[in-house]
Amino acid sequence: MYFPSTNPLSMVQEDQGVWAPVDHQRVIAKLTMGLGVLFHREKTIHLEPLPETMLDEGKVSLVPDILLRDNETAQTPIIIEICHTNGLKADLHKVIQLIDDGFYGILEGFIYDYRTYQWLRYRKGDGSLTENSSFSEILQLDLNSFLN
Repeated sequence: MYFPSTNPLSMVQEDQGVWAPVDHQRVIAKLTMGLGVLFHREKTIHLEPLPETMLDEGKVSLVPDILLRDNETAQTPIIIEICHTNGLKADLHKVIQLIDDGFYGILEGFIYDYRTYQWLRYRKGDGSLTENSSFSEILQLDLNSFLN
């Protein structure tokens, strides 16, 4: 009888896995579905919500949990990261870096902690200062309304 090795996974094997807890994916689904209805059916927003999508299709790039893409300009003005409390600092750093680097046209970034129900918003030009807000100035709507 064959018994698989009990050795810990190598880094290569670990990198092939996906970290996607149910609560994390549920928030992504609710936001994508709510924003998707506004984009596809009601046509009241001009940005298409896309979950787990590359920022740059031409090369390996960071992948936000949700991006809102302007298909006419091929820019991504808004990104949303979903996290739990332990991952907040890393996701905040990721959002600030993506916006401040200026490579993808991101103007507004959000981080949502699904354990504390806390939203943070960072906008281009805010100088690494965040606000406790789920209101998108670009979309003129409260993202938290999709989670209630």
